[in-house]
Amino acid sequence: MGETPLPRRLATITRALLSAAGLLLLWHAFVVVTDVPPFLLPSPFRVAQALAARWDSIAFHAAVTAAEMLAGLALGAALGCAMALTLSAWRGGRRWLLPVLLVSQAVPVFAIAPLLTLWFGFGMASKVVMATLIIFFPVATAFYDGLRRTEPGWLDLARTMDASPAAVLWRLRVPAALPSLGSGLRVAAAVAPIGAVVGEWVGSSAGLGYLMLHANGRSQTDVMFAALFVLALMALALWFAVDLLLRRAIPWQPDSLLSPETTG
Repeated sequence: MGETPLPRRLATITRALLSAAGLLLLWHAFVVVTDVPPFLLPSPFRVAQALAARWDSIAFHAAVTAAEMLAGLALGAALGCAMALTLSAWRGGRRWLLPVLLVSQAVPVFAIAPLLTLWFGFGMASKVVMATLIIFFPVATAFYDGLRRTEPGWLDLARTMDASPAAVLWRLRVPAALPSLGSGLRVAAAVAPIGAVVGEWVGSSAGLGYLMLHANGRSQTDVMFAALFVLALMALALWFAVDLLLRRAIPWQPDSLLSPETTG
């Protein structure tokens, strides 16, 4: 009998905490041994002090960035799914839409960030659009790849039963492509903070990127690291939340790397 999922999760969390503690100790040891100036690399203790002293401000800016990340993830995932379904269902439109999909990634999103700020303003809208553009591509390509790689035997059976194209799409291709969509959503959750923070760097009045930019201008490196630490925690929380939801939504796709049968 293999270990139950709960002990496995606890073991994973324990290993992650021990790894984080080890990295913090190495960081502190490096600062002590090299005697690097705090404005170049503050110690973990200084970062913790800055986090505690500026918690109200950091929490406010973190809430703004979190809202931008979630809105961008939702909108980017919806548009990506819509594009993948359109490419799968509309054969004649593929020759027109596929180049558009590729061109959307040929132009670096970072390069058009100033334009997005000019068009959508310094508020949340430009950051949501930035996150949406970054998230759109991995979701669309992963889902479309899953839709076009349905088991041929299932398609032959559907043709034998005279199933309509719509029935084949929604009852066969889409369920079979959900694991691929899950992979795309996991990637999207990992890159969601990029769009929000880059948009805040270009122009904003709130958010962790805005806070980091202003702290850098004042040589408050400890505040920068504190904001970066909170941003990393938010990104991890978002990824694990998406992963948990996908595991529950797609229970028929087990993780064979963690299954007891593959362990020695």
